[in-house]
Amino acid sequence: MPSFRKNRVAELLRHAIADIVVFKIKDPRVNVVTITEVQMSADLKSARVFFCCMADGQNEVHRKGLDSAGPYIRRQLRQELNLKYIPELSFFYDSSFDNSLRINRILKEIKAPETDDDE
Repeated sequence: MPSFRKNRVAELLRHAIADIVVFKIKDPRVNVVTITEVQMSADLKSARVFFCCMADGQNEVHRKGLDSAGPYIRRQLRQELNLKYIPELSFFYDSSFDNSLRINRILKEIKAPETDDDE
């Protein structure tokens, strides 16, 4: 199966899941979550859904909230999308934003002494 179809379905799911999380789920563990990426399996029957949250450090709490809302999200996807199979959803924390913040902080620390020497 071409990766083009897999990418299209992944992006379609990302948008749909993000809308469901924002507008339809009332769980406070989930309402601060941003869906960043969806990776599909080759047969399109399972999906890894990556999320991030704004620096509150409760990643595991948010993941458990998403896991408990998973069946509801699948039902909503079944109603909204015209797909042959609605994939099984697995939720994972996306640490790439934390890594980029850490790298920026390190770069600022490296740059700060150089500006002090120039004065």
